[in-house]
Amino acid sequence: MEIAIEAIREPAEPEVEIVERKGLGHPDSICDALVEQWSLALSRHYLEHYGAILHHNVDKALLVGGAAAPRFGGGRVLEPITIFLAGRATGEVRGVGVPVAEIAEQSAKGWLRANLRGLDVERHVQLHPLVRRGSTDLVDLFGAGGPSLANDTSLGVGYAPLSPLEALVLGVEKHLTSRALRDAFPALGEDVKVMGTRLAKRVRLTLAAALVDRQLADASAYRAARARVAEEARAAARLLGHESVEIEVNGADDDARGRFYLTVTGLSAESGDDGQPGRGNRVNGLISPRRAMTLESVAGKNPVTHVGKLYNVAACLLAEELVARVPGLSEVECRLVSRIGRRVDDPPLVHVRVRGADPRGADPRDAELRARVESIVAQRVAEIPSLWRALLAGEIELDRWPLRAARA
Repeated sequence: MEIAIEAIREPAEPEVEIVERKGLGHPDSICDALVEQWSLALSRHYLEHYGAILHHNVDKALLVGGAAAPRFGGGRVLEPITIFLAGRATGEVRGVGVPVAEIAEQSAKGWLRANLRGLDVERHVQLHPLVRRGSTDLVDLFGAGGPSLANDTSLGVGYAPLSPLEALVLGVEKHLTSRALRDAFPALGEDVKVMGTRLAKRVRLTLAAALVDRQLADASAYRAARARVAEEARAAARLLGHESVEIEVNGADDDARGRFYLTVTGLSAESGDDGQPGRGNRVNGLISPRRAMTLESVAGKNPVTHVGKLYNVAACLLAEELVARVPGLSEVECRLVSRIGRRVDDPPLVHVRVRGADPRGADPRDAELRARVESIVAQRVAEIPSLWRALLAGEIELDRWPLRAARA
């Protein structure tokens, strides 16, 4: 394993910053969640019945939006949302079939019921699990015995800490889709998207928030609900230290023409908005184009050998730990590169970029700094083969920051 360390030269706070988060009920977020739940459920089934997680990669999905006729006081869904879940998985062990498709359907319905309260899963959704056997070479890599071997040549990227704008965008969406607020404000659906921009010190949030028709009697009630969304976002921003934020909600509304973001289920997916995994938030829950990112889709990949998942998770955890444990560091970027067939705990290259809290910066040539960074990298890379345990236990979750849940 080669460890390369260099300084971050770009400005710590550029003049312009753009950050996006696709919320809980966005079609792309739904697809990410469903394939990840499928992988977790499959992994638990394999462990329970066979004592090991068997080969699978169930990271493909397509959500085809339905059709609906929302109206104040309550409309109806005309055509259901169609969701195709696809992947490769071990479907037979010693001549006995594994209920891969049934696990896909059960885990998907469980997540939909638990998170999207306006959706009648039996009436509003059609699920189609499509599963095939894995390719022979990848199955062989998975079952080669001994250390876990990477099943792809790929890379993972992570950084820490979040910028104030990133924390704001993430925090506002989390508040608007929190169970507490949804219980207190049933007119707000789960499909919330937040776009944040910062030009120098001027911060603006543009929100798309699906409102639920049966909770709103008329256009006046809709306008009041839209205003409340803005106030809730502003209150969340204040708690995060932002006293002055410009907020716009549902910018496509045309009050004069009676055009509103009104839905039956609280989801844009009910009426033609489609989704796929990997098109939305990165592993830390954000889309931040100024940051180091990979286009690798993480959700649904197996947690044992698929470096597309493991290295993105590990890079985020590593960046966070380096900032916390190495004195003088204010920002860290990590990139881990894999090679197919090589041990997952022996990446060919770990690239670490650092910024010092001191304006003069952190000098990667400093022997003490290098020793601290290399020691932590070595420790955490050695733990990559055991990350699956934390993922299955819910101690690490995708689409959350920090990824690792705080221990009580």
